[in-house]
Amino acid sequence: MATERVKLELQERSQRGSAANRRLRKQGLVPGVLYGSALEPCAFVVPEAELRHALTGEHGSHAILDVVVGEEKKPHSAILKDYQRHPVKGALLHVDLHVIRLDQAIQSSVTITLVGESPGAKAGGVVTPSARELNVEALPAQIPDQIEVDVSELDIGDLLHLSDLKPPEGVVFLDEPDTLLVSVTLPSLVVEEVEEEEEGEEGEEGEGEAAEGETPAGEAEAPSE
Repeated sequence: MATERVKLELQERSQRGSAANRRLRKQGLVPGVLYGSALEPCAFVVPEAELRHALTGEHGSHAILDVVVGEEKKPHSAILKDYQRHPVKGALLHVDLHVIRLDQAIQSSVTITLVGESPGAKAGGVVTPSARELNVEALPAQIPDQIEVDVSELDIGDLLHLSDLKPPEGVVFLDEPDTLLVSVTLPSLVVEEVEEEEEGEEGEEGEGEAAEGETPAGEAEAPSE
């Protein structure tokens, strides 16, 4: 849970537009917007190195940030709401920070992590996650860094749905209870090989036999009288 607080100093941004943002990025700065609650939206810039440091700590993107804008002395509690990355270089291009109240629940997406070893996997099955994230609601400090899904009881043919999962204390799952999280199945390669063998056996059984209503090659039909 995001109990650790990370301080982040922002500078107000007067330059707007794509060209201005490109110039800022060349200087190692990330443009962004701070908004939420009764705060007027504020355009800012922050050094990318400082932003990455704040968002790669123990709680990652779920860290609660103590944001200070310019010469302000009182920090705002904020979380990362959205971000954009360069599709090739991975550099941060833009961030949205949302001001929150620590005594009011917020909604967030949390990554699913599989834990344990499935008996089905030991028997040759494949454990397949069907969901990567879950939508949850909780107080900001109770948003989990990840949701652990235990697969140690899953055998081949077993399915695990959201309704089978107990939420952490103070957390509410927002997705449908019948959302499939994990399945354990036989490898598809094995199934394909079995199908191919069955098709080959059918072809062998049909060799040398004429289909019903047809005349075998090389045999003439008897003339009708």
